[in-house]
Amino acid sequence: MANVIHLVRDGLMSLASRMGTDRDKAATTFYAQPTLTDEQIIAAYRGSWLPRKIVDIPALDSCRKWRNWQAEDDQIEGIEGLEKRLNIKGKILEASKKARLFGGAAVYIGTADANPAQPLDVERVGADGLKYLTVMTRRQLSAGEIDRDPTSEWYGRPKLYTLSGANGLQMEIHPSRLVLFGGAMAPDEDFNQAVNLGWGESVLTSTLDAIKNADSTAGNIASLIFEAKIDIIKVPQFSANIGNQAYEDAVLRRYTLANTIKGINGTLILDAEEEYESKSAQLAGLTDILMAFMQIVSGAADIPVTRLLGQSPAGLNSTGTSDMKNYHDRIQSMQELELSPAMMRLDECIIRSATGKRDKDVYYEWAPLEQMSEKEKADIFKTKADAARALVGTTSGQEIIPREAVSDALINTFVEDGSLPGLEAAIDEYGTLAEQEPSEAELAAAAAAQAAAKPQPGQRGQQTQDAAPRSLYVSRKVVNADDIIAWAKGQGFKTTLAADDLHVTVIYSRTAVDWMKAGQDYWNEDGTLVIPPGGPRVISIFDGGAIVLEFASASLSWRHMELKRIGAETSYPEYSPHITITYDPGDVEIRKVEPYRGKIVFGPEIFAEVDEDWSSKVEKE
Repeated sequence: MANVIHLVRDGLMSLASRMGTDRDKAATTFYAQPTLTDEQIIAAYRGSWLPRKIVDIPALDSCRKWRNWQAEDDQIEGIEGLEKRLNIKGKILEASKKARLFGGAAVYIGTADANPAQPLDVERVGADGLKYLTVMTRRQLSAGEIDRDPTSEWYGRPKLYTLSGANGLQMEIHPSRLVLFGGAMAPDEDFNQAVNLGWGESVLTSTLDAIKNADSTAGNIASLIFEAKIDIIKVPQFSANIGNQAYEDAVLRRYTLANTIKGINGTLILDAEEEYESKSAQLAGLTDILMAFMQIVSGAADIPVTRLLGQSPAGLNSTGTSDMKNYHDRIQSMQELELSPAMMRLDECIIRSATGKRDKDVYYEWAPLEQMSEKEKADIFKTKADAARALVGTTSGQEIIPREAVSDALINTFVEDGSLPGLEAAIDEYGTLAEQEPSEAELAAAAAAQAAAKPQPGQRGQQTQDAAPRSLYVSRKVVNADDIIAWAKGQGFKTTLAADDLHVTVIYSRTAVDWMKAGQDYWNEDGTLVIPPGGPRVISIFDGGAIVLEFASASLSWRHMELKRIGAETSYPEYSPHITITYDPGDVEIRKVEPYRGKIVFGPEIFAEVDEDWSSKVEKE
């Protein structure tokens, strides 16, 4: 039995409604090949704001934040200097705009190699080898024969491009010397030969109908404004006398005078037989109609209405955040999938020209369009710091994860995401806590302080066998107290606390807690804690007249929070690490005191019960 092939259409058909038949009205709707000449493109771009924004906005957004180079400081400085000198960012933006407008543009890579028809060998580009960049459009640069060799890198693309210059001069250019942008993708070269051989299409080709509908609607609404109010006057025997020229002139003079009187005092004078009526056009809902057309344009251009029109999101609880996030994702895709591949050879030339070599560790990342507010950055910083503190938390006095490991990971995170600007430079200058090795004298002093702090038999202290809850006062003595006292004397303070009394309070809790749950806090093997030079420091006056040196310390702040989690309570809502310098400033103007900027070395933690009479035991020096 012979095989029989039946043509089957998967659709509904109704003879009563004629749906699906040849008489169906929808059967006459089909897509025609769009044709948009260069003259129409230029007229639309120059004459209407919508086409201009549709062309410019994505190109501008893909370039405005540009790129972040990852390399050594001197390499980054050289690359960014070259980019600025040759205006690379501006040239790529110009080419991207013109590609979107005309369907194709290119940036010519000008090197010392004098033969543009030969392939560009980036390996031969040395220091200062990149000389200039030139932007060309498809109107100036015509594509040659298409490469049909499937093994070729340029398969499906022109083998050469021809630049038409002044006086009929022409120059052939190899595609490897061009940063090529194609605009909107053409379906296939076989269908594109008659239009733009070797190039793409203008982004206006598929959006122009939506743009014209929106522009026409806006124009009609504008014309309707002038017809919003119409005065109607019924004149007896008007039609019968309209052929009489003298009558027409009299009517015109009559109502010109009536309008003049009305315009002066708002009074309309009519004959008793005349009838007056005023009609107003209903403008309600026109805004919604216009915005509906604008939304269609927005969808056609793939640009959010908030970005296209530059307006705030409309509607209750509407923020437009999701729309802009999707749009930013789209721009990021353009950067990674279109700009980066197109600029690959140019970037190789930039690196070699700026640094003199190709370091494999040099690369770039596109800067994100979404910028966090200072509050968002602070919230992220706090969240990450709290997470790190939880990882370092103790179980039966033992750390879950070594503090040094968490510290290094946290520093890397802050440097990479930029949530703590200036951190990398500070680390380069001062190092990290682990790198701040105390001197032999400081180690000896710390050991002596630790021995002095050890409770004697029968004394209630850190090593008491009595684990009953009681008040808790944790402090660390300043090991290099002589340096701070010398600084204070140099600032004009006549008296300071004795060197043995200089300390930082970690927690002061009158609330009883179980000390054994506090665990042990240390940074170095000998129990010392080093605050590196620099960082935020300030001289303040606390309650009771204490003159203190306030400083920043993540380790002390973390430890303070750890002790609060076991039940310790303080009288102050916020913890600020500080060292009390004196209670008698004398004639010193506190606001003029320059804070101590040097290294601070603290000894091990000292556990003790709260002493309500501590102030009477303070000694001066």
